Amino acid sequence: MHILKPLALGVCLVALPGLASANALTVYSAGPGALIEHLAADFTEETGIEVNVFQSTTGQVMARLESEQSNPLADVVISASWDSAKSLHEQNLLHPYLSPNAETVPDFLKTEHYVAQGVSALALVWNRDSDVPQPGDWSDLTDAAYRDQVTMPDPAQSGAAFELITGLLTAMGDEATWSLVEELSDNGMIVPGPNARALNPVLQGAKSVVFGAVDYISLGQQADGEAIEVIFPSSGTVIAPRPMMILASTDMPSEAEQFVDFVLSEQGQARVAERYLMPARTDIEALRPTIEELTLIEVDSEAMNAQRDAILQRFREATGS
Repeated sequence: MHILKPLALGVCLVALPGLASANALTVYSAGPGALIEHLAADFTEETGIEVNVFQSTTGQVMARLESEQSNPLADVVISASWDSAKSLHEQNLLHPYLSPNAETVPDFLKTEHYVAQGVSALALVWNRDSDVPQPGDWSDLTDAAYRDQVTMPDPAQSGAAFELITGLLTAMGDEATWSLVEELSDNGMIVPGPNARALNPVLQGAKSVVFGAVDYISLGQQADGEAIEVIFPSSGTVIAPRPMMILASTDMPSEAEQFVDFVLSEQGQARVAERYLMPARTDIEALRPTIEELTLIEVDSEAMNAQRDAILQRFREATGS
């Protein structure tokens, strides 16, 4: 087994081949890095169970799982895409477990095989120091005032960005959605990669607005003093629950269940809230707008995920990416 050694707090953890860490739980997690590092450290302090962590994007986490199918290394997986959990469940790759600490998690955020760690939403992020006006809705960014000033995460690399596209398709229909994406592309919108690559140019002032930013990342940056505003569009947005699941291949089911219990404990959910995510539990205070405060688009994720390849292909055609 690989040992995954932390380089520094908040920095992606990587695998170092050829080294072993006996009796350690292995957790693969989509970002944020600081959250899983804190959760792993807190869990180890409370239980004495060591945790190896691989932290990356959802796409890279899922690709790693796929590459290791013949020799699974992960025990617990935390993704930023609810559909990834559905897919693993449909392949009978998940260990059934519903934590007793999930009692106050809403029903739509838990199943017998996976449960939300926390929830994010999609937003516009605007640089207050830019020369463009503050937008209020998705379609505003097609205006000439935003020419060459907009970025968007790639839905092929960001589960949350894919959720946004499916939300727009649900709310607006195919023709209007792809017309919007084409207009944004014609207006100079770039699709540089995962969430951080879309946000960084706006933080640095090279661009002015992110279309479809994962809100918790930007809310954290705003709290740290960045000159940005996080705007939830008036026409509605989508949420992106972060499913947490135990793989059926785990050799440590009891320890894995303990880890899920801990993440859903008051202490664990407080850590989730610290990163400006919505806690999965409704009895834990959030530091940001919650589901009840947002205008949400309800998406048939199962139907949309069945069209994933076609949707991504149509997005590439619309953006030339």
